[in-house]
Amino acid sequence: MCDTCGCMVTDGNRHLIEAGNKADDKAANGSAIEVLSHLLDENDHIAAHNREHFDGHQVLVINLMSSPGSGKTSLLEATIQQLKEQYRIAVIEGDLETENDAARIREHGVPAVQITTGTACHLDAHLVHRAVHQLNLDDIDILFIENVGNLVCPASFDLGQHYNVTLLSSTEGDDKPAKYPVIFRAADVVLITKSDLLEVLGDFSPQQAQSHLRNLANPAPMLTLSSRSGAGLETWLDWLHQAREQQQSRVKTGVSRKPAIQAERITA
Repeated sequence: MCDTCGCMVTDGNRHLIEAGNKADDKAANGSAIEVLSHLLDENDHIAAHNREHFDGHQVLVINLMSSPGSGKTSLLEATIQQLKEQYRIAVIEGDLETENDAARIREHGVPAVQITTGTACHLDAHLVHRAVHQLNLDDIDILFIENVGNLVCPASFDLGQHYNVTLLSSTEGDDKPAKYPVIFRAADVVLITKSDLLEVLGDFSPQQAQSHLRNLANPAPMLTLSSRSGAGLETWLDWLHQAREQQQSRVKTGVSRKPAIQAERITA
């Protein structure tokens, strides 16, 4: 996918294709696929470093992915309100432009670092690595990464996170898992958001959405909730508690967890 739209290159990895680097040498030899493979290998290397860093500080890292407007920031606000007395939370926000979402998070007394990607439609491990250095990991229990709103590219890049969470708004079609299989296959949990609108809209079936998810051979739980009304939020919070406990247990035994990253991110 990224070999055609150019979104593989971000401000975080641009140095890898500058004159004199290996990727630049491969580009000069006419092998675009080799260049992309090199960039992905470098991304995975930095992601592994990020995850080792997170594990060393016992920080659980959650990557939130969805289309624009699905309610990622609203979910974070509702989650922070419920958990801020129990966990120390921080957020990395990804958008093409503006600090609007990071400003919303900071209003809740939570540290938030904004990444503006310019033209890149996803975050990568280099950008996250740079943002993490603006946070004190010793003061964080859970770090949420709100990825750029996009149902395609974010699922193909390991950031160093432990879990992927994909949001599907009730204002979208319930066939999105069938139309965008990569990001839903990569999900460790799928959240149907804006459930308070289900009765009003009438044309979104959570059961049908779950059927499409199962057709992708993904057994991940699908939870229905509303950040506005709070309906179903407790189930999401329970999932977070469990994820935190499991990651703490892994760290104690020297084991980490890498989420599913889809291999079909490069096409010949």
